[in-house]
Amino acid sequence: MPLIDHLGELRRRLTIIVVSVLITTVIVYFATPTLIDIMMDAIRNALPAGTELTVVTALGGFTIRFKVALFFSVIICTPIIVWEIMGFILPALKGNERRWVVPTVAAMIILFFLGMIFCYFVIQQAAFGWLIQQTTDFATVLANAEDYLDIMMLLEIAFGVTFQLPLVIFYLSILHIVPYKTFRGNWRYIYIGLLTLSGLFTPDASPVTMLLMFAPMVALYEIALAVARNVIVARDGKAALKWTREDYEAREEEDYKEKIDASAKKASARSASTSKGSALGRAKKSGKQ
Repeated sequence: MPLIDHLGELRRRLTIIVVSVLITTVIVYFATPTLIDIMMDAIRNALPAGTELTVVTALGGFTIRFKVALFFSVIICTPIIVWEIMGFILPALKGNERRWVVPTVAAMIILFFLGMIFCYFVIQQAAFGWLIQQTTDFATVLANAEDYLDIMMLLEIAFGVTFQLPLVIFYLSILHIVPYKTFRGNWRYIYIGLLTLSGLFTPDASPVTMLLMFAPMVALYEIALAVARNVIVARDGKAALKWTREDYEAREEEDYKEKIDASAKKASARSASTSKGSALGRAKKSGKQ
C-alpha cells in the first residue's frame, strides 16, 4: 500500500477513535455525579465524618465533570480503540508475528484493568487515609473536589501502567535482549529500581502508596520471570537461560541452516528416487523389446 494510502487509513481510524471518545464523553457527562459518588466510595471511610467535596471556582464544576467524563469514556471506548489500532497494525505483520501480537494486546488490557481495580479497592483508601492524617492534627480538612479527583484518576492510571511490568520483563527475557540470568542475578538492584519507580509513579508522594505499589511490582516481576524461565527452557533448553541476544540469533541462524540442509537432502533423495524409477522403467521397456 502506498504511503498516502497508509496515512489516509491512519487518519480514518484516528477519526473513529476521537469521535467515539467525544460522543461517549458527552453522554457520560450527564452521569458524572453518580460516577464521582462511586469514585468517592473508595476513600469515604478515610475522610473525617461529615466531609463533603467542595468547588471553589465558577468553572470548577464543569471542568471536574468533563475530566471525569473523559476518563470514563476512554475506559468505555477501550474495545474500539484497541480494534482500530489492531486493524491498522495487523495487515503489516506476518503470520507468526500476529500469533504473538493478539495475546500480548489482550494481556496488556487485562493487566491494565487489574491494576486499576487493585488501586480502587486497596490503594485509594490507604493513600488518602495517610494524607488526611497528616492534616487533621493541625488543620480542618477541606475536600477540594478537583484536587481529590485528579489524584484518584492519576493513581488509577499509574497502577494500570505499572501492571504492564510483567509483559516488559517477559519479552526482554524470552527474546534474550536481557539474559534471564542477568535479571535473576541482579535482583537487589532491580528491587531498588522498582522502589524508585514506585516513588516516581505515585502522584501523592505518600510512602504508604509507594510501598503498596512496590509490593505488587515485585510480585509481578517474580511471576514474569518464572513464566519466562519456563518458556525459555521449554523452547531452547536450560542452557539458554544464560544466552545473550547474539547467542540467540546465532542459534536461530544455525537452526535455519539445518532446515535448509534438511530440505536440500530431502529434495536430493526425492530426485534420486525419481531418477532410479525412470531408469528401471526404461530397463523394463528394453527387456520387453
